[in-house]
Amino acid sequence: MSDSQRVCRVAPDVTAVERAFDYVVPEELATRVRVGSIVRVPLHGRKVRGWVVEDGIASSVPDGLLPLAAAVSDGPPPDVVSLTDWIAWRWCGPRVAVLRSASPPNRVVPGTVPPPRAVGPPPGFRVAAQREPPLHDRRDTVERLLAPEGSTIVAVADGARAGGLARTLTGRGHQVALVHSDVSDAARTDAWRRAAAGACVVVGGRLAALAPVPDLRAIVVVDDADEALQEERVPTWHAREVLVRRAERAAVPCTVLSPAPSLEALAATAFAIEAPPRDVEITGWPRTIVVDRRAEPPGAGLLTDAFANAARDAHGLVVCVVNRRGRFRLLACGSCQTLMRWDRSTDRPLVCDACGATRLRVLRAGVTRLREELAALLPGRAVCDVDAATGDLDLGSADVVVGTEAVFHRADVRRARPAVVAFLDLDQELLAPRYRAASQAHWLVTRGAQLLAGRPRSETWLLLQTRVAEHEVVRAVVQGDPAELVDIEAARRRALSYPPFGALAELTGDGAALTAAAEHLRSLGVDVLGPVDGRALVRAPDWEMLADLLALVVPAAKARGRLRVVVDPPRV
Repeated sequence: MSDSQRVCRVAPDVTAVERAFDYVVPEELATRVRVGSIVRVPLHGRKVRGWVVEDGIASSVPDGLLPLAAAVSDGPPPDVVSLTDWIAWRWCGPRVAVLRSASPPNRVVPGTVPPPRAVGPPPGFRVAAQREPPLHDRRDTVERLLAPEGSTIVAVADGARAGGLARTLTGRGHQVALVHSDVSDAARTDAWRRAAAGACVVVGGRLAALAPVPDLRAIVVVDDADEALQEERVPTWHAREVLVRRAERAAVPCTVLSPAPSLEALAATAFAIEAPPRDVEITGWPRTIVVDRRAEPPGAGLLTDAFANAARDAHGLVVCVVNRRGRFRLLACGSCQTLMRWDRSTDRPLVCDACGATRLRVLRAGVTRLREELAALLPGRAVCDVDAATGDLDLGSADVVVGTEAVFHRADVRRARPAVVAFLDLDQELLAPRYRAASQAHWLVTRGAQLLAGRPRSETWLLLQTRVAEHEVVRAVVQGDPAELVDIEAARRRALSYPPFGALAELTGDGAALTAAAEHLRSLGVDVLGPVDGRALVRAPDWEMLADLLALVVPAAKARGRLRVVVDPPRV
């Protein structure tokens, strides 16, 4: 290799190949290649796409380096390329998967993005959490958090809300790039090109965390507890964590804005939070009816008298939410009304833990059955059901909608301005066998409360049906005070060394690979539960230790078979 040759390192877009290779940059491509450029390279007798992850390096291969075949497209800027390396380490997954997310869907001709305008120095790094009640319009708050110059990234999990915010900011004179998986590839490529030019507001879902802005000056994360901000595929990175790290590297402020910021977000701020005055916050939560189902007559179903009265009196759409997923079921004692969990992978309990009675009822009613019962309860009212697979609906003639939490992601339901949101069986969430069950249940109810923001508070009701009316989640909603839950949940997780006071990863895969990984991790001093039923749970004191240990153990274990690693598993 000649000393005058320019050498770059390329990560090929081949999932099974988790290493980078060195190539010579030909003179004819010299001005079109930089760190982040998408190129085409020869690899094992074929030409494949790849990303330049290092440039101007001294190769460890002395001779015989092949040249780049072509410069295909502009790709992520160097700071984002560096961030993808951290993401792959932090969440133990292939870097190329993150590089794909950071790249434009369609080709952007190298050199066609105009250079950014000069801006002043960054304002300095800080993380803040700000509570804004669910009935408040947060668009003004988001606008106040935008940087006065340069670019701001605003991450919004819900695609419809992101689009609405983008239209509002555009109407107020801001240059906006909407980067969301819900829009077409062509529109997303145009938005990527706009973001790469700088001096704009990037609005989008988790993809916005990797936006190619060259002049980042502020970051806003809206509703960080929404699971849509976490990637489902490996590596399972979360936009909140990525944006906090990006803000730290760029020395800019990062603000989490939500009716109930997650415990993870609060930990990043040392549990400091900005909140409105109590009287303002309380009136920013909807009026709430709590139905204690323990007081209902024996054999009563989910359609209680309190719900029936609220539905009949409603002057608008009634949204009924009932989640039916997972393997566990709830049993209710016919004598003392105590609830028990039953995981259907085990034998059904025969006696009540509290009183010893043997009459245990399964509490379960599907969405379709509820629709039929609602139609009978409310004659003359049009009832329709919704789930994740439901297409477009004509809600102009509907009076009642019943479905899973998928209703919260539908713009047509939000536009219908519901008057009542009823959680018919909140216990399915409150008592779910997950360490985040309380936080997830509170966020689910908060999403329901947000649906009521389209009407005056005096015209709406939030109805919660439960057999644990004294639960901290119920108290927090009724009192309009998320801090009621935060203190209890933080103490619980701290005692168990669960996130954010520890680090978790879930391993699944072939028996040999899973056993090898579990035994190796145990020998290195971390807690491993399992393997049981093809999965194991790894707990470490912090993310740095977990990431380093997984980077050491996983490659060797994969040599024995298939192994999938989910860091920050949302539902364990």
